[in-house]
Amino acid sequence: MNTVQKLLVGVTLVLSAFAVQAGAKNDPFLTSAKIDQFEVRSTEGPDPQVLEGNFWAGYDLNKLWVKAEAEHVDSEYEELELQALHSRAISTYWNLQVGARRDFEPEPKRDWGVIALQGLAPYFFEIDASLFMGGAGRTALRLSAEYELMLTQRLILSPEIELNAFGFNDEKTAAGSGLADAEIGLRLRYEIRREFAPYIGVNWKKKYGNTVEFARRDGDDIEDAQIVIGFRAWY
Repeated sequence: MNTVQKLLVGVTLVLSAFAVQAGAKNDPFLTSAKIDQFEVRSTEGPDPQVLEGNFWAGYDLNKLWVKAEAEHVDSEYEELELQALHSRAISTYWNLQVGARRDFEPEPKRDWGVIALQGLAPYFFEIDASLFMGGAGRTALRLSAEYELMLTQRLILSPEIELNAFGFNDEKTAAGSGLADAEIGLRLRYEIRREFAPYIGVNWKKKYGNTVEFARRDGDDIEDAQIVIGFRAWY
């Protein structure tokens, strides 16, 4: 059993243990599923389809989280990532998460252990900061932030940013050491219902450092501005 498999087993056992002790009526078992982004991005080449979402199940203090990200371009997956995490509330607005991540794409597949801090910062910024630790000493850091500006009760403008950095070069997955890429988006959505909201927006991506050299080697774009259209949903 490898490290990631052990982490997945640990997540399941920890959640099960808390489930036994938290089954009282004042701490009910709850579930939630959310599609943060399901969109098409218009570019000069083939238009990518992007999915980002999560599912959680558990109690007030302890939950099992599953996070998924995928990018599909021209009949192929360019990115496909899945995380399974045990989430523990450490304060009113913050959760500490521990678990495992697998990158199915790009090849070769990569497995990581995960330590993450997720919550609501002052001024209502939604923050997700994750440290990833893989085999052969690989490390990575991801920081994402999102803010929701209520223009009306149903019309919401949402800026967001994501940064990815790596401990050292991984030529096989074209990831360079240091800051590898940044992604900034601005989406305007209309909540037809609270659980469903179509949106339009813009998205900008740029690679940095050694990742630029890998992108040039593979014939990939260094920088890309995109028009996006999609929807957000939850239950």
